[in-house]
Amino acid sequence: MSRHRGTWRTGLAVVMAVTGGVALPAAHANADTRQATTELRDDFDGDGYADLAVAAPAATVGGKKGAGYVAVVYGSENGLNTTTRQVLSQSTAGVPGSPEVDDAFGSALTTADLDRDGFADLVVGVGREDTADGGTESGLVEVLWGGAKGLSGGAVLATGKTYDGLGGQGRLTVGDINGDGAEDLVTVENQFNLRVLKGPFARDGSTAQGEQIVTDEFDSRVLDLAAGDLNGDGVTDVAATENDGDEFDARRVVYWLGTEQGLTPYTTVQGGDGYRLQGGENLDIGDIDQDGFDDLVVGRAITGHDSDLDTPTAAGGRVTWIPGGPDGPDGVKATHLNQDSAGVPGSAERGDGFGTDVQVADVNGDGYPDVATGLPGENLGSVADAGAVVVLRGTARGLTGTGAQVVTQNTPNVPGSAEGLDAFGKAVHLADANGDGLADLAAGAPGENGNAGSVWYFRSGPTTVVSPNATTTFGNTLLGTTATGARLGAGFAY
Repeated sequence: MSRHRGTWRTGLAVVMAVTGGVALPAAHANADTRQATTELRDDFDGDGYADLAVAAPAATVGGKKGAGYVAVVYGSENGLNTTTRQVLSQSTAGVPGSPEVDDAFGSALTTADLDRDGFADLVVGVGREDTADGGTESGLVEVLWGGAKGLSGGAVLATGKTYDGLGGQGRLTVGDINGDGAEDLVTVENQFNLRVLKGPFARDGSTAQGEQIVTDEFDSRVLDLAAGDLNGDGVTDVAATENDGDEFDARRVVYWLGTEQGLTPYTTVQGGDGYRLQGGENLDIGDIDQDGFDDLVVGRAITGHDSDLDTPTAAGGRVTWIPGGPDGPDGVKATHLNQDSAGVPGSAERGDGFGTDVQVADVNGDGYPDVATGLPGENLGSVADAGAVVVLRGTARGLTGTGAQVVTQNTPNVPGSAEGLDAFGKAVHLADANGDGLADLAAGAPGENGNAGSVWYFRSGPTTVVSPNATTTFGNTLLGTTATGARLGAGFAY
């Protein structure tokens, strides 16, 4: 789930009519604004404000259960504006394919300016799509093109082979892995080999640069991907959390360094005991300590395995900060935090799921990126699995629990109230939706309202994650989508 922010090239804006949306953003961007905001990787309409794409891959579309959709809400000077929104699925004009049972459109989402026109594009995984070329559950990756009026039209980028699940959960990221100035798309085939599609991309989804396949000699399973510059050489690297085949207890963190020739063979992050560092299920990348090297942040939410006995702070889930350096990530200097760590709200309890999702961005504007993490299994009093989000602070010394803040549906100024199985915090997102320099928090609760799902957006302030009168929530009623079993908020575009 990459938050890597590369430098974009701006070009001629392509203005197109947007189809399939509930309401459309105004075409008020101009070339000067787009030039000034070319690093906003999630600004689909080029107006200088980050937009939010949220997935409901389990949703029913056109009567097809599990076909899936993606909702996009556009940013503005006042933050997310729910009146400028779109609902996109394979039934939307211009989007490749058609809705079918269990396609899971939106199983993974990422963003980048793939065609280098100055507008962010949305890359969508359809992880259980059956394709003519690949066969059963081969999976599909497609792009929806950004423009001055928002997302419109699309193209197929890649299909997999039988049971590849290409574009499945956690298996998409973007970055310039060969340093040529164009964004490359990194996917996963047969669950463990990296498949790199080299940009730039034409509007039909093709690329003249070809592909790179990076093989893994072991029967690994990639759980999540992220991209960033881990060794400070100016070329994007890729990192992943993995496990050994069906041995879920054997989780590890690996990375592939980017070079002019593409990605190198992977390296496993080693811990202080000389063995590989125990990994997790998800990760993000960002320069937490601002030393010029991007760092790894790994969430390890699933506990109850034998490895809990010999890994620090495993109870209830944990977040691990691994600093980058000239030789790549340094697992010897890793810092582990859970709810028993000093300053972190709550207490570590089995099933909390601390570390379920991790996102890196500067929430309070102090210059150091912070980390938001979800705890969808957190109990609030007698309310089981209501869920929570904790924001951990970044400092010059790395990630710390000091000054951490917690947000739940029982927090003042937060709409709604905590209910059992809401799973608030199952997915989290950080981006600057109102252009004030502070990353705003979004949280998904796919269990809300009997698995219909809902999303909360909080405008950040210098001292608080939840600013008074600056919270927005939306669900299937606003979007006009089928609520039953939709589980809206299961994932965001990263």
